[in-house]
Amino acid sequence: MLNMTPKEIVASLDRYIIGQDDGKRAVAIALRNRYRRAQLSDALRQEVEPKNILMVGPTGVGKTEIARRLAKLVDAPFIKVEATKFTEVGYVGRDVESIIRDLLEAAIRMVKQEHMQGVQGAARVNAEDRLVDAIVNPQKRTANPIDILLGNKPREPQLEPAEQDRVNRNREEMRQKLREGKLEGHIVEIEVEETMPGSEIPGTDIKIQDMMGTILPPKKKKRKVKISEARRIFEQEEASNLIDMDAVYQEAIERAEQHGIVFIDEIDKIAGRSQGGNGPDVSREGVQRDILPIVEGSTVNTKYGPVKTDFILFIAAGAFHVAKVTDLIPELQGRFPVRVALKPLNRDDFRRILTQPDNAVIKQYSALLEVDNIRIHFEDSALDAIADMAFAVNENQENIGARRLGSILEKLLEDISFNASGDHPMTDVNIDAQYVLDHMRDVTDQRDMSKHII
Repeated sequence: MLNMTPKEIVASLDRYIIGQDDGKRAVAIALRNRYRRAQLSDALRQEVEPKNILMVGPTGVGKTEIARRLAKLVDAPFIKVEATKFTEVGYVGRDVESIIRDLLEAAIRMVKQEHMQGVQGAARVNAEDRLVDAIVNPQKRTANPIDILLGNKPREPQLEPAEQDRVNRNREEMRQKLREGKLEGHIVEIEVEETMPGSEIPGTDIKIQDMMGTILPPKKKKRKVKISEARRIFEQEEASNLIDMDAVYQEAIERAEQHGIVFIDEIDKIAGRSQGGNGPDVSREGVQRDILPIVEGSTVNTKYGPVKTDFILFIAAGAFHVAKVTDLIPELQGRFPVRVALKPLNRDDFRRILTQPDNAVIKQYSALLEVDNIRIHFEDSALDAIADMAFAVNENQENIGARRLGSILEKLLEDISFNASGDHPMTDVNIDAQYVLDHMRDVTDQRDMSKHII
């Protein structure tokens, strides 16, 4: 686990998220406490539970981004779920234990990728052998259906010594050309496993393919691909064959239990607001009570083994415009002891969001259009005008936070994006405040703005 101080964690989050210092401090402390807990004795470590966080703030101010960037910072398994997708047991919908199953799947993908990188050298050698076989001795014989059912590979006919020597020389010649990159564009026919979309049993997270297990061997199909693509496919398959999946599952369970982060969004939508027990609110309290054991700490059975949720960090978030935090059941409120109020974005925040983050929207649009030989330059006056417009629209229409900038820029650059084709020399386009006003004139009228900017 990455050993970072809270100040270093906040500094890393500042590269992507503008403002919301209280939220950053809260998650930084929670993450550092994980490192501190790991240094304790085994007996005491089992007593220290994570302090779950509840973020309260309007949409588009960075709640999800804070949690996602935090997980990336330490390579922790991360899953985002929306509370509104779950329903009380007995109603149609997903059951809350699928949160942990999804988290474990994310951990397995992460750990498997790490293990595959560790055997990349051996996988590359094996993939090269398979490529040579596919080029020199392509399989033309159709396998017997019984052999396919039993998983037996068809036997190749024995060659005469002279013919075998010729094949060996041919193989070495092809191997040398492969290493020199002379065959990358050539087409070769290979066999790959046919992947079918997983069909779930209605009302459960159990896939029909998983129930079948290994009764039937994986179905294969032939594909004609370039050598470069065949090499990538073979390296992936060989790396998967070289790793110990049992070890991957065990490590993934451990990582999900000790370092997993679950972000529950829209939690305010399951807070009871009606006085009666009928209508759409009938299952809201039931969903809260179903979520409660997961957050408190329980054991969830998965097809890879049981997963304990005691030390998973849960971060919940909601706007709480209509409902209040106190509308949640007291038991659930108690499991989120750290409360953070995120502030609505002001005009200065919008101005900074445009250029400061590593993934700033201005940088994204500039890079996209430069692909088609358009180099955009935004003057400070243009950035000020865009920030003013975003703030004004959010004040007069629905407040969707920083997402408003994407809508405005999309409208502002619509003509440039449509006409850019890349078949012309590099062209510089200067955007100033007047350009913004001219191209957004039809949406500056607050009465009609909602027709153009979502």
